[in-house]
Amino acid sequence: MAGHEIPEPADRKQVADPLSDLQAAEETCHSCDPAFRHGVVVGFDGSTSSERALAYAIGMARRSGSGLIIVHVANRLPTTVWAGCEPPVFVDVPDHRTEVIGLELACADYLTEVPWILVERGGDICHELEEVGKEYSADAIVVGSTQGIVGRIFGSVAGRLARRAQRPVVVIP
Repeated sequence: MAGHEIPEPADRKQVADPLSDLQAAEETCHSCDPAFRHGVVVGFDGSTSSERALAYAIGMARRSGSGLIIVHVANRLPTTVWAGCEPPVFVDVPDHRTEVIGLELACADYLTEVPWILVERGGDICHELEEVGKEYSADAIVVGSTQGIVGRIFGSVAGRLARRAQRPVVVIP
């Protein structure tokens, strides 16, 4: 009948559209730029060892024809704030070095050879590098070796990352 709708029974189950479910899953899983999928992830903080790692990662990305994902894990320093007799509150102090690093990288001539992006994260360096590698399905993660007594006492980032990563880790001395 024209203009007459037949109501759906209340107990009728809706059948999911497999195509729309697949598209929704791809949108949530692959929120990163597809141009950098299967790229090379490199940890960079401006230190001498991270500059050497960046130079190696640039060559690796150029040889493989992939993009370069430069990751700066910002220092989130937990600071305690006392408010009278209240229990302490922990506050993340942002690290503005990422902006400076981004400007330096944007002006660098050696990065014109490969497409690159800068990703800022906060938290544990090993965890964040591995997460970025997972998000971009990276072919490898490149890091510089830790120098000095701090690496000996607390364990190096490169060593911890090599033990836990699900993809190849290249450690540059």
